[in-house]
Amino acid sequence: MLNLALIKRTLPPSLLRRSFHSPSVQRSYATETKCHHFPLTTFTEEEESVRSAVRDWATNTLRPRVREMDNHSQICPNIVNDLFTHGFMGLEIPEEMGGMGLGFTSACLAVEEIARVDPSVAIMVDIHNTLTINAIRFWGSSLLKEKWLPRLATDTISSFALSEAGSGSDAFAMKTKATFDDKRHCYVLNGSKLWISSAKEAGVFLLFANADPSKGYKGITAFLVDANTEGVEVGKPEKKLGLRASSTCPITFDNVVVPPENVLGTVGLGYKYCINILNEGRIGIAAQQIGIAKGCLDIAMPYLNERKQFGTNIGSFQGMQHQYAQIATEIHAAEVMMYNACRLKEAGLPFVKEASMCKLYSSQTAER
Repeated sequence: MLNLALIKRTLPPSLLRRSFHSPSVQRSYATETKCHHFPLTTFTEEEESVRSAVRDWATNTLRPRVREMDNHSQICPNIVNDLFTHGFMGLEIPEEMGGMGLGFTSACLAVEEIARVDPSVAIMVDIHNTLTINAIRFWGSSLLKEKWLPRLATDTISSFALSEAGSGSDAFAMKTKATFDDKRHCYVLNGSKLWISSAKEAGVFLLFANADPSKGYKGITAFLVDANTEGVEVGKPEKKLGLRASSTCPITFDNVVVPPENVLGTVGLGYKYCINILNEGRIGIAAQQIGIAKGCLDIAMPYLNERKQFGTNIGSFQGMQHQYAQIATEIHAAEVMMYNACRLKEAGLPFVKEASMCKLYSSQTAER
């Protein structure tokens, strides 16, 4: 158990006047007492600022538009513009390229706070930041970084084009091909993708196609494809039960010509990039689910204190207290798992198991 009295006795007098929950106080305490381990639910001043800014925006700007966007199955263009204006679409992009230059935890906190109000917008922010942008940052050439990162930070939505009708969970069974044309010195893409989030709004696709089917999954290669390229056709959005404002569309690639410099990383290593980026993407999904669960509790708790039976609000009945105490406990457990996975990832430590576990548990929590 944390002994606050002991902590206060060991704190330098200059720090006693400030809250121990202040990140600056915690850092000073760590320096002077040689204690470097803090609760997983403690964030840096930078992370707290991001969380607060996103929460304010989501509450005051996004929330009034949620019902309208859900009814029309479309994210309002003004909301998309706002995401860029506030820097939420370039959280980990370096400042010199127009981004915020923040860390992975900050990105997940932003996704969580947006999902707390509207998961449809959160999934756009999540895919854009934790999948496409990070893939370009990790494996993109200098040319691709200079071309796309400034645009992705300021005005261009991205989409992750992996799944096909016959390759969902078995993603490496994809049929989309990238044939190299020696005469024109370019790749020609042919095939179709299915269930692609943000496809309708996207200005660029991170596309996975097989450049050498004879090698099986080791022929899979990643490409950055401009959505305006001739032969790219985005189909009609799916009609969904949830996340209705998020566009989920099929995409057809019919003799789409892309230059060799549009290859992300090395030809034939697309399967490795895909696995690695989806591993950390699972943490982003956990952030979405935790936001959804918190959003549900945000709606339920006021009602429990408003609704009265037998002369008292139903939230004071012990049977109800058991239920929302259990829910709050499960949400907190999911939070700790997710923040732990974030810290492991940022520290360069193995995190795949923890990412998978937090995605599983947070999804179960949100459903309950």
